[in-house]
Amino acid sequence: MQAVGFWMSKRSQMHPERIALTVPGGGGYVHVTYAQLNRRVNRLARALRSAGLSRGDRVAILSLNCPEFVELLFAAAKAGLIVVPLNVRLAVPEWRYQLADSGARLLLVGPEFAAHGPVLQQETTVERVIVLPAPGETGEYGAWLAAHSDDEPVLPAGEPPVTLDERFIICYTSGTTGKPKGAVLTQGNQFANALNSCMTLDISGRDTTITLLPMFHVGGIGLFTLPTLYAGGRVVLPRRFDPGEALRLIETERVTIVFGVPTIHRALLQHPDFDKTDFRSVRYFYSGGAPCPVDLIRAFHSRGLAFGQGYGLTETSPTHFLLVPEDFERKAGSIGRPALHAEARIVDANGQDLPPGQVGEVVVRGPNVFKEYWGKPQETAAAFRDGWFRTGDLGWADEEGCVTLVGRLKEMIISGGENIYPVEVEQVLESHPDIVEAAVVGLPDPHWGETPHAAIVLRPGANLDSAALSAWCRQRLAGYKVPKSFTVVEALPRNAAGKVEKPKLVTMLSEQLGAEQRPSA
Repeated sequence: MQAVGFWMSKRSQMHPERIALTVPGGGGYVHVTYAQLNRRVNRLARALRSAGLSRGDRVAILSLNCPEFVELLFAAAKAGLIVVPLNVRLAVPEWRYQLADSGARLLLVGPEFAAHGPVLQQETTVERVIVLPAPGETGEYGAWLAAHSDDEPVLPAGEPPVTLDERFIICYTSGTTGKPKGAVLTQGNQFANALNSCMTLDISGRDTTITLLPMFHVGGIGLFTLPTLYAGGRVVLPRRFDPGEALRLIETERVTIVFGVPTIHRALLQHPDFDKTDFRSVRYFYSGGAPCPVDLIRAFHSRGLAFGQGYGLTETSPTHFLLVPEDFERKAGSIGRPALHAEARIVDANGQDLPPGQVGEVVVRGPNVFKEYWGKPQETAAAFRDGWFRTGDLGWADEEGCVTLVGRLKEMIISGGENIYPVEVEQVLESHPDIVEAAVVGLPDPHWGETPHAAIVLRPGANLDSAALSAWCRQRLAGYKVPKSFTVVEALPRNAAGKVEKPKLVTMLSEQLGAEQRPSA
């Protein structure tokens, strides 16, 4: 009864006329009740099984955010199938790899990607492609559902019921250091994620969440789309993030919870309509996906807007740490404590616990932590130590147990024997009035081993004065932490998941600095 599909069945009985989704359609936005949504979920679950899919088979989806994405999640949960969300920002060879690696048999594609369907079907294990409709239309997908009953689906005779142990979603990691790995999340992982979110942040049926992250990302699914529907609340689901539209929807739909990564929150803040938007319905803005610059947090606080942040990974479904509203201002910059059903430790290289204030690797465990990497038992085993998942992230805990992240273990810079954590330097740079974004990497140095160097994005109209910026940093950082060079870039290189690609940045800065040091012809 805790399995994900049961949530929708139960909500449709308890609150049939309550609005579950607000989605594009009819030239604007339309409402979908829990009863309506559950009937479509039932039709889809029956359609998937009638298409020849068996327990544990994989169904991939390549689409912008849409109600059909939500329908697929719940239908797959009821039918005991596995959903494989594909990142819409990837290229055909990358989609092909993930389809082949997961062994997906059915592919649902949004109308924007319909042309790719035949190619992907020919090159992979996909046996059938179904094109999803544009907003307000029915199309092939609608006709497919209409051919099936909207009664609750029944599993074939002799097939065991769906439980929390059922594999549910395969989310592919960013793959910044090689081929992406498919993190297998169970229905129990998503149940724990919903409990952690709702119980720690007081999400209830009175809340309206707006999903600004793409649903191919585990954050788009788990922060806070599924938790809000578990709680019986409403989800506003624009197809893609547009800051102006998001601000309008927050006001007109009386959104209460706004989740985003730091780049989304900064885009909202910098939009000309931000200071004109009525935010009286919003209980809090929330950030995750990357350490949030304190200056960005303070900018919301200064306008009287509650703003907190948490932390998680694809492998943690994703919620693991959450800063509770009571600590939003007092602990600004911290990711908070482990959520209600989650544990964490800060450990040294030998796996031993470190005291408060000392930086170490964050290791975690709990019912939200993933089951395995799909088809990669060795990588799965290597990701754990004594039952604790090794996040690869570095952080320190204060005396109250609130954790602050300082960077990735693999990105730590060791200069003359001193540890430099890029996030600390980046947050100082991003607090400068002329800097929008910054990323810091280590480059080889013949004397110190390596030294920090920064790539920065300036605000429009600003100019770089390296000497002045270096002096400004020295007032806020130890000398060895101050970047040895500042390179202005139009934008930081990011992967398809929106994360800064540090390896690419190392290459880019090495080439540019090397060219500057070479004599001209």
